[in-house]
Amino acid sequence: MSLHFIDVHTDPWRRPAADGLQRPAAALLLDAPQWQAWRHTWPAELPVGVQWPNDGDVAALVPDLPRLRLIALVFPKWTDGRAYSQARLLRGRWRFRGELRATGDVIADMAPLLWRCGFDSAQLRPGESVAVAQRALTTFDTHYQPDLRHHPQPHHA
Repeated sequence: MSLHFIDVHTDPWRRPAADGLQRPAAALLLDAPQWQAWRHTWPAELPVGVQWPNDGDVAALVPDLPRLRLIALVFPKWTDGRAYSQARLLRGRWRFRGELRATGDVIADMAPLLWRCGFDSAQLRPGESVAVAQRALTTFDTHYQPDLRHHPQPHHA
């Protein structure tokens, strides 16, 4: 299992300047309103990402999936699991092949479920240990439900 943990100091994706998006540029991570404002004029050759709120309907992104390189889904609290459902829809129903990133209040213990739901990367909240998150990925080797990574048959007791 491999889930990439984002180091904010070396992450190539960046947010637009505080004064707003003046023009398209490569590797910008736009919020949902910025993407809605720019989506029709964004140059096809520029990689773009969008940070999508967990209360937003991911179906709105479906027409744009071929253009998006990154979708960052937000966990406002680690106990709010709506972004897991969004990830499963994007990967399972709509076959999104770009990077899915977990952001917000992401803790190390979430790593196995993030991976199983289709996330490629996670930005842990400050103070969380990447080493603990990596160990969590190897804690369980058998699951009762299939996941989006392996599509195995469910384990029967």
